[in-house]
Amino acid sequence: MPRQVVSFCFSLALLLTVSSLSSTPAVAQEAKKAGVDLTVRAVPAGRLAPFRKSFAKYVNVFGVHVFATARTPDSKVLHAGTILAEYLDNDEDGRPDNPLVLKALVDRNAFLMMTASDRGLDRIDPEEWMDAGFHAGQFQHAEETDPGRGRFDASLEEVLHLITQHGYGNAYPKIFGDRKGTELSKCLDKARGGYFTRVPRRYPRGAWFTYDDRSCDYGCQTQEYIYWALTSLLGAQKDPERCRDISHEWRLCTPKALKRGDPGIYALLKNPKYRFPKVLPDGTYRKNRTKKKPGGS
Repeated sequence: MPRQVVSFCFSLALLLTVSSLSSTPAVAQEAKKAGVDLTVRAVPAGRLAPFRKSFAKYVNVFGVHVFATARTPDSKVLHAGTILAEYLDNDEDGRPDNPLVLKALVDRNAFLMMTASDRGLDRIDPEEWMDAGFHAGQFQHAEETDPGRGRFDASLEEVLHLITQHGYGNAYPKIFGDRKGTELSKCLDKARGGYFTRVPRRYPRGAWFTYDDRSCDYGCQTQEYIYWALTSLLGAQKDPERCRDISHEWRLCTPKALKRGDPGIYALLKNPKYRFPKVLPDGTYRKNRTKKKPGGS
C-alpha cells in the first residue's frame, strides 16, 4: 500500500557509500573498480537515529536506506544492497536509470530492513521511526538472501517490491499505482480472471496468476504481479524445475510466455519511457561492466 513520508534527500551521485564496520573483500574489491566503497557502517545519528534501537548496520544505495540487525551477516547486507544498486542502475554506469523513480524513493525515505532470520521481525520495534515519519519500508531476512545451493534468492523479489511500490507506484501513479484502475491493476485483473478485492477460494479457469495468500490485499497483489512479470521477462523464472515449483501461483515463466500471455504488462515493462531493468541482477555491481544478454526478446 502506498505510504507517504517527508522528504529526506541524499545526493543522487552517491553510490553505495559506507564506512567502517566491516567489508566482504571480494565484494568491496569489485565495487571499488566502479568507484564505490561497498562496506557496512553503523546506523548514522541525526535523522536516522530512530532506527538505532532495532538496527546496528547500514548501507546507503543512491539515497535509499538498507538497515540490518547486529546478527545479520555483513555479506547478506551487502548482497541486498548490491541487488538494489543493480536494479536502480541496471546498465551500471554509475547513474540511476530512472531519476523519477529514484526521486520517489528518496522523497519517501524508502528503506529495506533486514534481520538474521524471519523470526527477527518480531523483535523489531517500529514505533520510533514510524513516529519520525518513516513508512516506506520493505522486510527481508538473511536466510532467504543469496541462500546458495540452488535456492532462489529472495532479494530479487523483496528489493524489487520496494522499488515498484514506492518508486514506480509514486513516480507513475496512474500507470503503476497499487489500486484499481491503473494500467498495472488492469493487467492484474486479466491475469486473475477478474477483479477481486480478496483472494478467491478458486480462481477462474484460464487465470495465470493465482496467488493464494489471503493476507495479501489488492494492493499487495499488484506488487506480486509486477514482480512475477518483470523477473520472468529477465529470465529469473525460466528454469523448468523452478517453473514447476511456482506453477500453483504463476504460469508465464519465460519471456516468450509472458509476451504471448500478457502483452499488456509486457509492453509496459519494455516501454523505454519507464526504464525498467533489462538484465537480471547477479549480485555484482561494476561500473561500465559488459553484462550478459538480457533475459528476453
